[in-house]
Amino acid sequence: MSDSLIFIGTAGGRASVFRRIRRSGGFLLKLSNLWIHTDPGPGAFVYLHEMGFDPRNLDCVVLSHIHLDHSADINSVIESATDGGKKREVVLFAPLSALEGENRVVLPFIRKERIAKEFILEEGKEYEYKGLTIKALMKHKHHHTETYAILYNKRILYVSCALYEDRMLEVYPKNLDLMIINTTLYEKKKYIEHLTVQDAKKLLSHLKPKLAILTHFGYEVLLNHNLEDIAMEVKKETGVETVCAYDGMEVKL
Repeated sequence: MSDSLIFIGTAGGRASVFRRIRRSGGFLLKLSNLWIHTDPGPGAFVYLHEMGFDPRNLDCVVLSHIHLDHSADINSVIESATDGGKKREVVLFAPLSALEGENRVVLPFIRKERIAKEFILEEGKEYEYKGLTIKALMKHKHHHTETYAILYNKRILYVSCALYEDRMLEVYPKNLDLMIINTTLYEKKKYIEHLTVQDAKKLLSHLKPKLAILTHFGYEVLLNHNLEDIAMEVKKETGVETVCAYDGMEVKL
C-alpha cells in the first residue's frame, strides 16, 4: 500500500470532543511501510475497529502531549496493537511527562510489558526506526503542558495544539509536502493557547507547503462555521491548497 493518511477523528478541545460533536482519536499514517497512530484520543480503539483497521497492524504510536483529547485511549490502543502482549514490536514516541510523574498517561505495566522501545521526545531531537524518521521539531506553549510539533520523514509536519508564536515561522521547514494543523478556533476572542484559522493563515502564507489539512476543530468552529468555506478562505488568502478534514477522511501521500 502506498503512503497514506487516515483521520480517525477530527474534533478538538473539551467541548467538541467530550460532547461528541465529532469523533476524536487522532490519525493514522502509512509511511516507510509502517503504520503510525498519532494522538489516540477518546474512542480511538473502537473507531479503528469500526473502520476495519486491525490495531495489530500498528507499528508505532506517537503522542504529542498528555491532554485527554489526545491520549485517552493510548493504553487501549497499545494493548490491542500488541495483542495483549503477544506481539512485542510496537514502539512509542512520547514526551517524558506522558511516561513519568503524577500526570503520566501511559500505565507502568504497558511501558514494562507491552512496548518494545520508547523514544522520549525532546525539542530538536530526531529519531529513526526502521526507515521512519520522527523529529520533535518544536516545543509548543500549550497550557503548561509538554507539547511538540512533529515532523515525519522530513516532509510531513503535524502542528499539534499550541499558542501561536512567530518562532514557528523560523523553526518549521518551508515547502513541505503536507502540514496537518490543529485549528481549534476560528479566531481568538480570549486568551486560549490553541491555534486559530487566522494563525494557520500566517503559517501557510510564510511556509508554503504543497498541501495543508486543518483538523482538531473546536465547538465554536463546528457549530458556527462552514468548513468548506474556511478551506476556500485559507486557500484564497495564502495560495496553499487547503482541506478541512472530516472523520474517516483518507488522503494518498
